[in-house]
Amino acid sequence: MSRDQKLKEDYEQLLAILATKFGEGEQLNLDAIIYLIGVQELGKGTIEYKKDDKVNLMHIAICRLLEPFGYYEFDFFDNDGWPHYKVLEELPALKPGEQTVLIKEAIVLYFKEKELI
Repeated sequence: MSRDQKLKEDYEQLLAILATKFGEGEQLNLDAIIYLIGVQELGKGTIEYKKDDKVNLMHIAICRLLEPFGYYEFDFFDNDGWPHYKVLEELPALKPGEQTVLIKEAIVLYFKEKELI
């Protein structure tokens, strides 16, 4: 089985699990999954977040997702408990499709680490 086919199957499996757990049966889009990862990484649960906080949660998720690929490294938690990352390597210029593949691969890896899939 090709790497791309395995990624597709793993991602589809993950979408089904997340739809059941968080989407009331509806499939979550990529942004929703990234947001959920940000909430998980912050560790404060599902409280009401302001618009700016939601953007920051997605940033946390992206940093955490790309950390295993060597682009970011966890740096510290601030006084409010928010994690901060430092850039280790600038992201390469990727076409939109390549960006999507990278983030899906990172999401699958994240949920494998969390033993959800």
